[in-house]
Amino acid sequence: MAAGQLVLALAHDVPTAVAARVLVGAGDAMTFISVLRVVSFWFPGTVVPLITQLTGILGQLGSVLAAYPLVAMLHGTSWETTFLGAAAMGLLVAVLVLVALRDAPGGTVRGPAVSLAHLRATLGETWREPGTRIGLYTHLVTQFSGTVFALLWGYPFLVVGQGLSPGTAAGLLTLLVLVGMGVGPLLGRLCGRWPLRRSVLVFSILGATATAWTVVLLWPGRAPLPLLVALVVVLGTNGPGSMIGFDYARTENPAERMGSASGVVNVGGFVASLLTILAIGAVLDVLTPGGSTDYELSAFRAAFAVQYVFWAIGLVGVLRHRRELRARLARDGVVLAPLGVAVRARLRGGSAYR
Repeated sequence: MAAGQLVLALAHDVPTAVAARVLVGAGDAMTFISVLRVVSFWFPGTVVPLITQLTGILGQLGSVLAAYPLVAMLHGTSWETTFLGAAAMGLLVAVLVLVALRDAPGGTVRGPAVSLAHLRATLGETWREPGTRIGLYTHLVTQFSGTVFALLWGYPFLVVGQGLSPGTAAGLLTLLVLVGMGVGPLLGRLCGRWPLRRSVLVFSILGATATAWTVVLLWPGRAPLPLLVALVVVLGTNGPGSMIGFDYARTENPAERMGSASGVVNVGGFVASLLTILAIGAVLDVLTPGGSTDYELSAFRAAFAVQYVFWAIGLVGVLRHRRELRARLARDGVVLAPLGVAVRARLRGGSAYR
């Protein structure tokens, strides 16, 4: 990531800046996956989902807190100085990690170095594991709608399409982040307590998200503010919900495949988010003549309807690979009890499966 920030500081044209941003994104992805692996070694399995959610929240807080000094430096100095400083901070953190962080507790058995051929074979085994694939589709189906709304299209939809003031729209986007911070630990605890019922959480988040969007998109005229608040609150669950995908990867793969499995899962939501962002923009351009950005509400409705395609893809993927995963668990002797029985058993301190 520090290398990307260094290139960004020295960039004098768009292609170089884009390459630098790719490096920053790649660094972020590898850092997050590595953190998930470290967490799995240092905490007991029932607590890992909660720590994973807290890790995501800390990352969000870091992004928010870092924005203020970054903006101040941009105003007070220059682009080059600002991002050289960011690169220097990245190098400092890297040194601190090398000095102070241990990958695993003492006594943990480390596997031997792997060859490229072994790595390819491991990736194949990782992909064939239904737990990895249900994790990928879980990440896809729960993440993209909230990400698309928060990163790009939510603000113009609220201001241009729904007629809200910029301040109100900004407040709703802030609410989305706050809801995610509050919901994350709850989902983490639920995953740790009922690990064989994680798909229920996935379907609940998907159902709530699709329902909220359907009501907003079908509302005659501009939606009332309480309805938009409800939509944003539901979208706030999307980010924490996508973390359930990593929990599937962790519990259904051996330790030596955990990193590759998390990497596969991480692809799902971001690919869907990127494609949805592009599709929404394409529909808006087609329905708005003359290259104007003064989009009509009807154009936004048609554009945001592309989400149903990705929800359908994600739902089919989750259902298919959940069936495969449960078949494998049954062959291993794990048979799920009915949901009501499992809940009552858990409340009595028993097992969630029989």
